[in-house]
Amino acid sequence: MNIAVCVSHVPETTIKVKIGSDGKSIDPFGITYSINPYDEYAVEEALKTKAKFGGEVTVISIGTEANKETIRKTLAMGADKGILLKDDSSKDSFAIAKALTEELKTQNYEIVFFGKQSVDYNNAITGQLTAEFLGFNCVSFVIRLKIENNKIIAEREIEGGIEVVETELPAIITTQKGLNEPRYASLKGIISAKKKLIHEKPALQTENLTEIVKMYKLPKKQPGRILSTDISAVIELVKLLHEEANVI
Repeated sequence: MNIAVCVSHVPETTIKVKIGSDGKSIDPFGITYSINPYDEYAVEEALKTKAKFGGEVTVISIGTEANKETIRKTLAMGADKGILLKDDSSKDSFAIAKALTEELKTQNYEIVFFGKQSVDYNNAITGQLTAEFLGFNCVSFVIRLKIENNKIIAEREIEGGIEVVETELPAIITTQKGLNEPRYASLKGIISAKKKLIHEKPALQTENLTEIVKMYKLPKKQPGRILSTDISAVIELVKLLHEEANVI
């Protein structure tokens, strides 16, 4: 089976980010980057699919030379080859999906895995957009996956329950926590990853449909107040919720 995984190179989630001087981007100084956490589930599921059906797993990432670090990690986990679509510009989800589509349609991929969202912008639409552009079926937010006889049966989380979806290949699957437990790269995998190829290509240039106008941090949370210990506090609480918090 011809399998692809699309991964993002994002700031570490444990790092406290600062807003850049332009007020529209993250200050890269002192920031360490790694593979997007949700994409690790996508890589693991791609490797499990390869183990069951055979074939090859190709990992694709859009970005700068630094993205090779993330691609190398997936190669150490067991992916067969990597593709870096080089681009140092800021792209929205639409432009990223267009660039990925341009690459994906050059190969006869039967299934493509994405993480459900990247933790930097959290739009959670890139996989779905790519499926639309490719004409693939798509199941998002998957927590259980079964593939048999060219058919997919997937469970996905929805508000208040689980939805079971059946569709056919070719398809795009967006993954999230609960689908699997991503493996650690073995020493053998790390060594072999250095010998695996990462092909470099220019990313398709497409105009963004959205623009980041401003980034700012949320104000510090105000300390709580005790209004009273008797029933009179209810009237005062309603008044403050209306006049100060503006929630009622």
